[in-house]
Amino acid sequence: MSRLPLHTLPVFRSAARSQNLRATALEMHLTHSAVSQQIGVLEQQLGFPLFERRGRRIVLNEAGQTLLCSVESALAQLDTGVLAAAATAVGTSQRLRLTVMPSFLQRWLLPRMHRWRERHPDIALELHSSQQLMDLQRDGFHVALRQGKGGWPGLSDERLIDSPLVVVASPATARRLQGGSVAALAQEPLLGSAESWDRWFSEAGLKLHSNPVATFSDAGLMLQAAEQGLGIALGREFMVADALRDGLLVQLSEQRLAPDVDYASYFLVYPPALRDWAPLQALRGWLHDEACASQRNMAPAAPVITPMAAEPPRKSAARAKAAKPKSQV
Repeated sequence: MSRLPLHTLPVFRSAARSQNLRATALEMHLTHSAVSQQIGVLEQQLGFPLFERRGRRIVLNEAGQTLLCSVESALAQLDTGVLAAAATAVGTSQRLRLTVMPSFLQRWLLPRMHRWRERHPDIALELHSSQQLMDLQRDGFHVALRQGKGGWPGLSDERLIDSPLVVVASPATARRLQGGSVAALAQEPLLGSAESWDRWFSEAGLKLHSNPVATFSDAGLMLQAAEQGLGIALGREFMVADALRDGLLVQLSEQRLAPDVDYASYFLVYPPALRDWAPLQALRGWLHDEACASQRNMAPAAPVITPMAAEPPRKSAARAKAAKPKSQV
């Protein structure tokens, strides 16, 4: 077999993903005929077909699927290498591009940025806020902060924060509920996921189907709504810690809820080739230090509501009558 035409591999990868030549042409900024020609050149050079034509769609055959696994890995390594080379060529003066979820950025990272500037004044951060899972190599990011259980293909990850969910409300709401029960809490306007609230109440000893008044795609907005007295929220302990300290929120119960396993932890994620790049090493060290400090500074909450197990037992009428002292005659 002659030398593989490497220039055709990105087109092959795009066509394999989209299963449509027109979509591949738009992504690769080529004409439809140029895409067809490059795939034809690759198949001719290999000596066997890679796709099956099904109307306007093209679908990988078994040989194409086998090749795609190697091509994706090889192109990802090349993309990572280019990113690492660019970072090294410019040195520590390059901006470190970081993509992060809006809630994490707003509630935890931004309030600590002044300490990053004090510690690393020569390293600028370019912060990108998005709910979407960004492709680091394709979109040119050096590092991401992601929520999940780790193991993203082709990337290194380090667990940064594990944090349970706690019940919080505005100070005014907390004063009104002082000394109340879990059952009373269930009558309040709830914010967030019904599934999470049902699990929290179940672990508190109360079986019910909750009906939150509002759900949110962004946890930061939910906590802001709780601060404004619009309801009671289940928020990550580390995300509410600053608001608890500043008196914007009050923790209503000592009970904590483990998050869903698919969103259990926060991870620092980056291409393996950048592991030893000085700006990334600086960011990794600083983030781990800040995460440890956050965990140390979380003070235990004084409960506002009464746990179910601690609620005083009610005496039955028969027991109350039996316990009543007899009058002296």
